[in-house]
Amino acid sequence: MQFMLMFNEPADGFDRRQDHADTAAYWGAWNAFIGAMSEAGIIVRGDALLPPHTASTVRVRDGRRSVQDGPFADAKEQLGGYFVIEVPDLDTALDWAARSPSALEAAVEVRPVLQMAPPAP
Repeated sequence: MQFMLMFNEPADGFDRRQDHADTAAYWGAWNAFIGAMSEAGIIVRGDALLPPHTASTVRVRDGRRSVQDGPFADAKEQLGGYFVIEVPDLDTALDWAARSPSALEAAVEVRPVLQMAPPAP
């Protein structure tokens, strides 16, 4: 089964990516986690995301598009990145989520990936 692990980070987590005092520890923890997933052969795809201030949120109401700078929600934690992993079951996906740096500082959402049926010929 495929599961998406969505890694939330507190605002200072995004700052730590660039802070010379914290960047080695920050990326070291992520590189160790990603290396363990890679070694286990479970990564399907994944990406880190730029900080929330780079986001745009689009809505269409009554046929009119509106665009808001920034993320949809003003929250203490924002989506920092994701991986889609292939593992036997939800319990295994939860175990991997618990090993991530985000689980120590914020939260990791684990959600099954919808497997679409191939289009009919």
